[in-house]
Amino acid sequence: MDRLILLRHGKAERESASGGDFARRLTGRGVRESRDMGRTLAEMGFIPDVALVSPAARAKGTWEAASPSFPDTAVVLDEALYHAEGGLVRVLAEKAGRTAGTVMVVGHNPGLQELTLGLLIEGSAHAALLHRARAQFPTAAAAVFLFDAAGRPTSDGLFLPERGGHD
Repeated sequence: MDRLILLRHGKAERESASGGDFARRLTGRGVRESRDMGRTLAEMGFIPDVALVSPAARAKGTWEAASPSFPDTAVVLDEALYHAEGGLVRVLAEKAGRTAGTVMVVGHNPGLQELTLGLLIEGSAHAALLHRARAQFPTAAAAVFLFDAAGRPTSDGLFLPERGGHD
């Protein structure tokens, strides 16, 4: 794996019709911000070879909104990503990265933020960037990392959604 893109699911409804967390869908704002983040990442050249997506409705909805920006990306729904902690997210990404140069993970907090912070620390990121990632990793946020030949990460960007309007 040369590059890892961590994409937190978009803004979701507080409760699903069934009352279950797994079935919570994106709000209108969540769809817009996910679509816009997909465009932003693609415009910057961050195109995943494979996307590992949590099967929760809000994560699948995030991928559906962002995916037009990544028409050639292979998609794998992985149940292990549903509320996975940061270490497991990394293991799953590295496994996918054995055959893919750029891996995207569409998942949940706190795992994605934990992994983002861990990779920033491991890569000796600037204190201001670490503080920014620690302070907020909102819905539809993305963190991008490059990996050298020894597997050491370097931040390639922290992207927060544009907040405008309500939903």
